[in-house]
Amino acid sequence: MSTNIGTLIISDPEIRHGRPCIAGTGITVHRIATWYKLGHSPEEIARRYGHLTEAQVHAALAYYHANRDEIEAELAADEADADRIEQEYLQEKQPA
Repeated sequence: MSTNIGTLIISDPEIRHGRPCIAGTGITVHRIATWYKLGHSPEEIARRYGHLTEAQVHAALAYYHANRDEIEAELAADEADADRIEQEYLQEKQPA
């Protein structure tokens, strides 16, 4: 039985704020791309999650590569938000 690779990645506004995910898992393409950019191979990523197949990881990476600018912009925005929240937290902890 063959798999239609177009069914491996979904985007649903009710799942992970509409970010593209591996179907049936809730694991975002963003998360897979982040592990990949850290130097992990698709095989390592699949093993790390256990319930993912290499085909699912490769589909996520194909989506990432086909939409790199959009996903990189979202990753940068996430990082900026995390930095802002961290700075706000640190400022709240500063003695008056």
